[in-house]
Amino acid sequence: MAAVSDNEGVKAIPMADVDPIPLPNGSWSRVLVNGQTVEGNQASIGYSVFTVGLETADLSHETEELAYVIQGEGVLRLHDGAVPFKAGDALYVPAKVWHVVANTGDEDVIMVFAFPHPDYPPTEKR
Repeated sequence: MAAVSDNEGVKAIPMADVDPIPLPNGSWSRVLVNGQTVEGNQASIGYSVFTVGLETADLSHETEELAYVIQGEGVLRLHDGAVPFKAGDALYVPAKVWHVVANTGDEDVIMVFAFPHPDYPPTEKR
């Protein structure tokens, strides 16, 4: 995996250099900064595309999750409710909160996500 620049540990990681993680319905995610792309990192960041109509698996991460919605709209479905989101919104999901990302709009949802963990954190699915 080649970094565009590497000066004093600073790196630019091209998205094309990171393999996508396939999700249902043609959706995908890429964890761009992780233990494989940056040695000694303490946090990770990624990019997801959720196609129209997609609902992810019900997930619970060991750490909190932060996200920024670049495009589209949808809802985070929770155990006891839902939180709508749209382009321009930042999202905060506390650690161990079960959630489903649902694209309820008419265009792909594009989202940048981050974790205070050097890789995608341990995650349960149900």
